[in-house]
Amino acid sequence: MTSSTLSLLHPALSGCRRLFLRNYEVQVRLGVHDFEHLGPQRVLVNVDLYVPLALSTPQADQLHEVVDYDFIRRCIAQRVSQGHIQLQETLVDDLLQTFLGHPKVRAARVSTEKPDVYPDCEGVGVEVFGLNPV
Repeated sequence: MTSSTLSLLHPALSGCRRLFLRNYEVQVRLGVHDFEHLGPQRVLVNVDLYVPLALSTPQADQLHEVVDYDFIRRCIAQRVSQGHIQLQETLVDDLLQTFLGHPKVRAARVSTEKPDVYPDCEGVGVEVFGLNPV
């Protein structure tokens, strides 16, 4: 089972809709090694937001009735534009807190992956899941 499948088993997420952003590629100044301070590197960001159906079921088929995907992209862009980040853990934790701050979001899962670090694997990354109290 994937982590997003496992997280859906949490009872607080019953009755939630899952919005997702997959493999959003951004250039990020990220890392602790000297060569990682020379410039940005490619990072893939994945996000799942869990929103209660009662807060995300449109009645008039209008964007303001749901959580907009642009919100997810905008949060990521704002965070990565703030300067060099040492650790992927810091980046995913910061993004998680931002997403959980949205009034409609009950839970979120955020992962980052650096696909160009090692030649013998697809990537290295970090994932975190958080839940707002119901």
